[in-house]
Amino acid sequence: MNKPMDARLIDTYFPGLSEQQQQQFERLGELYAYWNAQINVISRKDIESLYERHVLHALGIAKFITFKSGAHVLDVGTGGGFPGIPLAILFPETHFHLVDSIGKKIKVVKEVAQALALTNVRASHIRAEQVSDQYDFVVSRAVTQLKEFYPWVRQKFKKKSVHAVPNGILYLKGGDLAAEIRESKLPAELYPLSDYFHEDFFATKYIVYIPV
Repeated sequence: MNKPMDARLIDTYFPGLSEQQQQQFERLGELYAYWNAQINVISRKDIESLYERHVLHALGIAKFITFKSGAHVLDVGTGGGFPGIPLAILFPETHFHLVDSIGKKIKVVKEVAQALALTNVRASHIRAEQVSDQYDFVVSRAVTQLKEFYPWVRQKFKKKSVHAVPNGILYLKGGDLAAEIRESKLPAELYPLSDYFHEDFFATKYIVYIPV
């Protein structure tokens, strides 16, 4: 059976995936179509653009950093599993903890992770402030303003860094972020996703990296 065109988008930017990873990415389309019909975790207009606007968007983080085997990553406000689920497929030896304060969204995350046999994913119905573990990185996708987000997670980091960049926050966000970063008073660095992906959707999308 030929691979759906939208799933091929992942192969374009991430060649060399294992057969298992390719199959897991392919299955995301049917899984999210099914679960989104039961529990709305992705806007109806976006479900048709799942691979571009959600899967590839999440994988933008992987263009900035390669998570190491054994590393621990916290995904705050994961919603239906973004960016955590695509990153967990790409980095099967990295441990991902996906958290959200809305229980029905975590139900979708657990069902998708189970269907894909993602043994490196843990999902919790909990607020970020209540998480007691420590991580190499915190990832998130436009949950709130940076000045509000940072206090939730500032105590969640391991002291020792083992990656090419220091431990910190990797935040996916779009638009003009200058005022928000200024207001947050954080040492944020912006990396345009348009440097990695050619689709128009990424023209105003960024990785905001905040070392801690």
